[in-house]
Amino acid sequence: MLSQKEKELLATAWRGLTPAAGYLGSDALIRMFTTFPGSKTYFSHLDISPGSAHLFSHGEKIVLAIAEGAQDISQLTVTLAPLQTLHAYLLRIDPSNFKLLSHCMLVALAIHMGEDFTPVLHAVMDKYLSAFAAVLAEKYR
Repeated sequence: MLSQKEKELLATAWRGLTPAAGYLGSDALIRMFTTFPGSKTYFSHLDISPGSAHLFSHGEKIVLAIAEGAQDISQLTVTLAPLQTLHAYLLRIDPSNFKLLSHCMLVALAIHMGEDFTPVLHAVMDKYLSAFAAVLAEKYR
């Protein structure tokens, strides 16, 4: 899937992004809720208005999980196992939402990183976020 050089680029990028985890995650979530309103269904118990503490906190959790998985992509299934179970069996999230969030995360990254979001990094992030979404959806099969 990713070359060794791409894996290193990915891990380095996500280490640098973790300080902005809450901002990036909440931005991606707001984009998803705005573009795909049906995705809000799973958040009815939270205040998901722009700038809310709930949105920031959940966004931060998402980005930190993505960053953790990026540190050793060969162990992605192991790293995400608890989240797979939580989302599939307890929360019963429609797995198509993982792909939607991945796309919105790419947009949030492009805006946050500006010129540092090179075409090469964009391609690597797209590959990784696609894999991340696919691994989260594995328990649904």
